[in-house]
Amino acid sequence: MKVAVLVKQVPGWESLRLGPDRRLDRTGREPEMNPYCRRAVSQGVRLARETGGECVVLTLGPPSAEDCLREAVACGADRGVLLSDEAFAGSDTLATARALAAALRRLGSFDLVVCGRNSVDAETGQTPVQIAELLGLPMVAGVRELTLTGATLQVRAEHDDGWLRTELPLPALLSCAERLINPAKAGPEERAAVPGSSIGRLDAAALGPGPWGDAASMTEVGDTRCTAGTRLRLRYAGDVDSQVRKAVRKLAELGAFDPAAEPRTPVPEPGPNRGGGEVVVLAEEGRDRLTQELLGRAAVLAAAGGRQVTLLGQAPPSPAVAGAWGADEVRTITGSAVERDIAEWLAEWCSARTPWAVLAPSTTWGREITGRSAAQLTAGLVGDATDVSLGARGEPVCWKPAFSGDLVASVTCRSTIGFITVRGGALPVLAPRAAVAVRGPDLTVVPRHGAWATLREYDDELGVLARARAVVGVGAAIPPEDYPLLEPVLRALGAELAATRKVTDRGWQPRARQIGVTGRSVAPRLYVAIGTSGKFTHMAGVGSAGLVLGINSDPTAPLFDSVDVGVVADWRDALPRLVLALEQHGVPRSFAPLPRGSAG
Repeated sequence: MKVAVLVKQVPGWESLRLGPDRRLDRTGREPEMNPYCRRAVSQGVRLARETGGECVVLTLGPPSAEDCLREAVACGADRGVLLSDEAFAGSDTLATARALAAALRRLGSFDLVVCGRNSVDAETGQTPVQIAELLGLPMVAGVRELTLTGATLQVRAEHDDGWLRTELPLPALLSCAERLINPAKAGPEERAAVPGSSIGRLDAAALGPGPWGDAASMTEVGDTRCTAGTRLRLRYAGDVDSQVRKAVRKLAELGAFDPAAEPRTPVPEPGPNRGGGEVVVLAEEGRDRLTQELLGRAAVLAAAGGRQVTLLGQAPPSPAVAGAWGADEVRTITGSAVERDIAEWLAEWCSARTPWAVLAPSTTWGREITGRSAAQLTAGLVGDATDVSLGARGEPVCWKPAFSGDLVASVTCRSTIGFITVRGGALPVLAPRAAVAVRGPDLTVVPRHGAWATLREYDDELGVLARARAVVGVGAAIPPEDYPLLEPVLRALGAELAATRKVTDRGWQPRARQIGVTGRSVAPRLYVAIGTSGKFTHMAGVGSAGLVLGINSDPTAPLFDSVDVGVVADWRDALPRLVLALEQHGVPRSFAPLPRGSAG
């Protein structure tokens, strides 16, 4: 078997933190291989050895990125190929995918292409999808288990709130989850010992006329806005009892436990359609909360630009519900449920109809469909946006957290049609309006690709955290055997449990519970962070929370820069006192959880 592994170099991840100026401190931090890519290298090497084949590792980057390839060869890869040229500068995900796909074609046919699920510096997993589309390959994202039988792969993959078991014919592309296999790692001496002849190089000229880099990029980054400095960062002197009582008193004063529902902005009423393209929302089956968030924002954008909102989905809400949420027209997609089929159909439909923007959930389903469609149309795709607004020229402006989490950057599409995936929980749910959408004709997708999925399993519900009025987030300092100790505070607040990336990577909590740059955003009235150092990679996901309480025994922990009220104490000592203080304020009586079916 001939295996290609695609890797990315990222800044030294675990050691990064913000400096006194609230900017990322890169001092002494050398770039390293992306953690997910380490799994891809290990898997590629294993499959090549078991089949008597070859493992070739590729990366696109500056000359220094050669270090990643040396490490991969030191870990067993047969050779590395570095794509490096000033012409590649400014590449967005589509331009990167085009260059890597061209390199793979030039190197010959591969039975399997393996990537990391995503990169930890906030890339949202859309590059592997676009490479698969450009090469005409089937793909599965987030693979955790893999067996090769002849020319067929049997895989079990992590999805947003569960698992997918599927069979996949070769050739194919896979992206690796964190726990698929032990990561490939080699020290400086082992990397230095790799002979230079093991590393090949390709420049832009070797790949063809292009365009490459910025010229091939269909998105561009614009202004940034600061989100830092919005938290109170209060701490109180005294023993644990005193700190906790004062913290709860302050949170009560700030309205953290107010049972009154916050007022919600209503969905704009339908206005005159002045043309200029429609706002399309893709509805994933079973994701009503995400559909409601997207429709509310689509209605705001449409009202400002005199456009129509069209909802497309395999099982969309009824016209009455969709109209109340913001849709003007509802159309059902029939014929195939395969993402690759839907993506091909969507590209054709958009080419004929030229919508202004296509909004989709930033889920595995939404990323594959929009990623493939955008690649087919050479259109801009902004992934994992946390906000979408109307620009000065009437264009959709997407806002994405910058690396530090204290900044959000504006990203716009250069193409006529803009594809946008939006992080669940990032947009508010608007108060429904009194409107009924028009039921449009069904849209038939021609099935062209086999449906290989054999079983879908769910271990959580994606909307739980979005509905919660209170969320308790835990880090790796709290082992799962101690989770029962959290139950009293969860009951007292009517809270849901969330976690950091380290926790979900270890399988202690479902992936759907992960908060942060590579996880989800939440906006509860109160977020309580326990057992986490509070790195920006996690706290970036709670920027929209009403108030944040942090508990950590280390007074220098970065957590205290990102909370409204902090308690310096061991969480085991603090939690029983927190429950008592909450009871004294009557919180269990007034701060009940929302009903499971509520969208609020």
